[in-house]
Amino acid sequence: MGQKNSVKMEAHKLKDNSAYRTLKDKVFLIGVIIVSVITISPIVLIIGKLVWEGVGQINFSFFTETTPSTFEAMTAVANNEVIPGGIVNGIMGTFLIVGMASLIAIPIGILIGLFLYENQQSRYAGLIRSLSDILQGVPSIVLGLISYLWVVKNVVQGYSALAGSVALAVMMLPLIIRSTEETMKMIPGTLKEAALALGVPYYKVIIRVLIPSGFSGLATGVLLAISRILGETAPLMLTTLGNPMINWDITAPTSAVPLLIWNFYNDPNMINLIWSSSLFLMGFVLTMNIISKRLVAKI
Repeated sequence: MGQKNSVKMEAHKLKDNSAYRTLKDKVFLIGVIIVSVITISPIVLIIGKLVWEGVGQINFSFFTETTPSTFEAMTAVANNEVIPGGIVNGIMGTFLIVGMASLIAIPIGILIGLFLYENQQSRYAGLIRSLSDILQGVPSIVLGLISYLWVVKNVVQGYSALAGSVALAVMMLPLIIRSTEETMKMIPGTLKEAALALGVPYYKVIIRVLIPSGFSGLATGVLLAISRILGETAPLMLTTLGNPMINWDITAPTSAVPLLIWNFYNDPNMINLIWSSSLFLMGFVLTMNIISKRLVAKI
């Protein structure tokens, strides 16, 4: 009887412990859900606010016409109408500036990343890696000021798309450099050794073997770098200034979507265009990030 009682007591203890563990798991799960909801709710509220306020201004002319004048916007607001015009000058200017910045930063960043990968233990490579990390933490307004002093004042002698591209290219470099180096580390070393053993020249090993093998990782780093600079305003305020018309001259002032948002903010008649422009910019950046995540999944 004593042995049976002890067995029953042990069974009750195990049952109680199991129930206690189950209760703790449920409490922990509920806590995680609550914290997750609290974390996500600001993002949901921001996106909801942008969509609610900005979708009414989105139409065909929003993507095909230049920004309206203050008088046109004031008249439309007074008549409770949709503000005429759009932000095509900002969209085209963004493509021009970001495109030139990419042409500058992508080849330089990939080459530096390859150098760091091939010389991982070099003291010089360690110095470059440290400088890249420091550069990533430099405020964008500082990079804009440096571009103003170097390019605006001494190269093109005025505000220009080229000056803005230089500032944004410097911002892109750290992300591209580190993503290139980390991508190259993920490629099996035997792949490179096999190519060299076949007598393939070193530069062809890089161009024909390493870069194609790590294309997804390289493209992801580039897309993330572009996503980072798409919404930058401070450097462009000091370098490109803005332009109410579409401009393709890289030595002339050029507009961009972030600059237009700032200009709209300073004009009380353009409030509706702030929301619609912000919605467009957020959607564009979100698309770039989704594409980069898809590319990461293919690595």
